[in-house]
Amino acid sequence: MSETSTDRASALLAVLNASHDRLATALSDLTSEQATTQSYDDEWSVAQVASHLGSGAEIFRLHLAAGAKGEEAAGNDTYPPIWDAWNNRQPLDQVRDAVTTDAALLEDAAALSAEEQEQWHLDLFGMSLDFAGFLGMRLNEHALHTWDVTVSFDPSSIVPENATTYVLDALPMVAGWAGKPSEQQVSVEVRTTSPERAFHLDLGPKGVSLTPSLDDTDAPQLTLPAEAFVRLVYGRLDPDHTPSSVSATGVDLDLLRTVFPGL
Repeated sequence: MSETSTDRASALLAVLNASHDRLATALSDLTSEQATTQSYDDEWSVAQVASHLGSGAEIFRLHLAAGAKGEEAAGNDTYPPIWDAWNNRQPLDQVRDAVTTDAALLEDAAALSAEEQEQWHLDLFGMSLDFAGFLGMRLNEHALHTWDVTVSFDPSSIVPENATTYVLDALPMVAGWAGKPSEQQVSVEVRTTSPERAFHLDLGPKGVSLTPSLDDTDAPQLTLPAEAFVRLVYGRLDPDHTPSSVSATGVDLDLLRTVFPGL
């Protein structure tokens, strides 16, 4: 039996709750010094990453309500005052409020009835989203930025498989607009583990595309854990955070890192 949209939404909500718990644990009982520690993002401290997730949760709560009511998404002019309010908070307040607001978003989502979830719809960022699509969009951001925090305190941190499984679904779209043109024209067959997936990655002067595998045995091969591939596309697979199991044959991993500078 194929997965229904309702089943997928239920699974995504469970994974988002697990990601929230992971974030809350990482942010619990931080000192001011720890809160202002550099995150994986060169431009943000741990508290600033938390602030980004907190402001995002506040905005997503507006979108969640709009989709449930059949209304239009909150306009872009709604965002700057929210961002400013979060940016003006003290680091420990950013940390605390991010956890609280993120939890409130998940509570609002869980409170929707089965009928409300079925009827939920929102046109957002050029996409027509159902409830599962909306939750998936939040998970993509939440899982990667939570890693930005956890890896600051634990260099061996990875993106959990339960989140990676769903983030992979949106990776072709992300790779298409996040990838940068390359002078070299290269095609790579990508194989991932945990979970097992197969992709075909093309890069060159016209940009990047990620499509289902072509089973091209003559093409360069990239084999790696799925979470590492996700982090590569999101610009988070520097040499210090590359698992020893990553294998690149016929393609320069540094070239791929250059093509995916980060989001």
